[in-house]
Amino acid sequence: MSNEKPVYGGQAVVEGVMFGGKKHTVTAVRRNDGSIDYFHLPRTVRPALQTIKKIPFVRGIVAILDAAATGSKHLNFANDRYDVNPGEEETEAEEPSKLTLVFGAALVGILSFLFGKFIFTLVPVFLAVLTKPVFSSDLSQILIEGFFKLVLLLVYIYLISMTPLIKKVFQYHGAEHKVINAYENGLPLTIENVQKSSRLHYRCGSSFILFTVIVGVFVYMLVPTEPLYIRVLNRLALIPVVLGISFEVLQLTNKVRDIPALKWLGYPGLWLQLLTTKEPSDDQVEVAIASFEKLISIEESAEKGLKADEIV
Repeated sequence: MSNEKPVYGGQAVVEGVMFGGKKHTVTAVRRNDGSIDYFHLPRTVRPALQTIKKIPFVRGIVAILDAAATGSKHLNFANDRYDVNPGEEETEAEEPSKLTLVFGAALVGILSFLFGKFIFTLVPVFLAVLTKPVFSSDLSQILIEGFFKLVLLLVYIYLISMTPLIKKVFQYHGAEHKVINAYENGLPLTIENVQKSSRLHYRCGSSFILFTVIVGVFVYMLVPTEPLYIRVLNRLALIPVVLGISFEVLQLTNKVRDIPALKWLGYPGLWLQLLTTKEPSDDQVEVAIASFEKLISIEESAEKGLKADEIV
């Protein structure tokens, strides 16, 4: 794998895949008439945020919130565009309103992320407290809390993966990873080559979520667990700290993934991806390839000074 290649990330959406580059994001979705539709959104450059993104342990927070906001815009588009019947194109709005995209969807994405983080942070605390008659020491409470957090995460992912909609999303998640792996390994992006590639990837957000559980155990050892209200306040106050450290751990595991003695550091995250990704169909891989190639086309054309609407 060449280290000179640009780094791309992605996200599965309803019946499609979003890919993001340095300056642009693109989603391709398979509409229910079988066609593929696209949504392109330039990244907003904010000098202050760009500066913050260079600060270790702080850049992760900004990157996560930015990803949540951007991802929500693409999810909103995918939901709207998929639910279209053949022949309705002329009367259907071409895309969600700009106000909805920029403010509504972004706000929903950030708030949803924060709400979910609060739930997965606090529920294990109260479950662990119930075991105090058996596990009374601070260390045992922290370990039990981490255990409940992990179980809650695994059970949640397993249950939602049983629904048809989420199963499809997880298949597109697998297709996204396969495309990135094929690209990073220098393979032509054909359906055959992509299908042969792994559906697991070291930079995946699923790995990040698992690292927050592991990192949290070590961070919580530095603060008191009693009384209960102090424990709860500590957990809430330390959410940015845990997220920031976990982001750096994710970056580290990606950097050392080609070093035989260190690549195992990312294995826990890869194991979790066995739940959050599924093997995609050829049709789903086709959509992922289309999304990625559209992004590459836009990024390369932008470098030449062309606008998105001038790109064939």
